[in-house]
Amino acid sequence: MFGVLLLTRNVVLSLVSALLLVAGGWTSWQTAGPALTGDVRGTVRIAECTDEECAGTFIPTTAGGGSQPRKVTITESASGRVGERLQVALKPGTKEVVRTGPSGALYGSVPLGGALVLASLVVGGGMRMRRTALVLGLLGVALMCASWAVLRY
Repeated sequence: MFGVLLLTRNVVLSLVSALLLVAGGWTSWQTAGPALTGDVRGTVRIAECTDEECAGTFIPTTAGGGSQPRKVTITESASGRVGERLQVALKPGTKEVVRTGPSGALYGSVPLGGALVLASLVVGGGMRMRRTALVLGLLGVALMCASWAVLRY
């Protein structure tokens, strides 16, 4: 009977860990996807910033964006300073842009990094797989630190 309880605990915690990782990957792809494969790319010059987002004029450089500049927003933590020009991609169906290149891909992957850290707690604490948990946690922290470093420097 005790073996069945241990097996059930490991199966349930494995499913919880998998759910965390899938949710983190799904959330990350919503930002990292347009940064990597966005159809409408261009530049934006940051004109004004609030506490959470910055706004500027988007000038498309690809054929799908039309030729007219338009006002778009970008999250404040991913943008530069007022007056700076950034390479961006337009999210489909919105007036929101994301940075392209390594900085945009890493910034979009931050939720996956957080999910890796949370999954490491479940794996280490619940399943008693400490080495696997250490690797998951270090990967998550490394992903978040790399994103911060690329955006700041």
